[in-house]
Amino acid sequence: MLRGKVDLIVTRGTPATQAAKKASATIPVVTTAIGDPLLLVTSFARPGGNITGLSSFTTELQAKRIELIREMVPGAARIAVLMNMGNAAFPPQWKETERAARSLVVEVQLFDVRRAEDLERLFEAAVKQRANALVVGQDSVAQANGKYIVALAVKHRLPAIYYSSEYVDDGGLISYGVNYPDLYRRAASYVDKILKGAKPNDLPIEQPTKFDLIINRKAAKALGLRIPPSLLARADRVVG
Repeated sequence: MLRGKVDLIVTRGTPATQAAKKASATIPVVTTAIGDPLLLVTSFARPGGNITGLSSFTTELQAKRIELIREMVPGAARIAVLMNMGNAAFPPQWKETERAARSLVVEVQLFDVRRAEDLERLFEAAVKQRANALVVGQDSVAQANGKYIVALAVKHRLPAIYYSSEYVDDGGLISYGVNYPDLYRRAASYVDKILKGAKPNDLPIEQPTKFDLIINRKAAKALGLRIPPSLLARADRVVG
């Protein structure tokens, strides 16, 4: 990974941060958005080692996404969940998903997606198993194939909730997650402090403070869904 001398590494996500940690135990690493920091650091207050930065709070938001898609699709009894279980951040998220599903008395179905080539087949399987809605997990596979995933959801008429607004801007139904531009801006202050002499272990892992609920009115209409007024009232942005 490291072919030249660098003073600092900036990462996004669990796999990239794991790779940086494996590459060096001494070069400071600032993660801009990691799903479960405790997979790689000792604690939020005192990270230990050479890693610090910002959490994307992904595991903790799973329950909220299940709740929101159920509110958007009141009759949903089966919810498909796309997750790359090869990503270390996802097993804890799946446990949280199962806990939320029990609380809401819905069935969740795990679809393990590790390659773009798997997506069409997994969507077909979700529909065949009578999924009423979909939760898309946050992963590099999903990020790199966002427009394709939205197109598949439209094709199969599967109401889906995503983790960032880009999906909704591309025609997706609804998203709920942290405000990533805010995380990236805050990460810049970590870089500045470290380059001025601060040690990663002295900089606590920060949690997000801004969350966005985005709804696509046109997508809802195409699916024959009536957006609950309570959701519209809470939305940070409505498109379409």
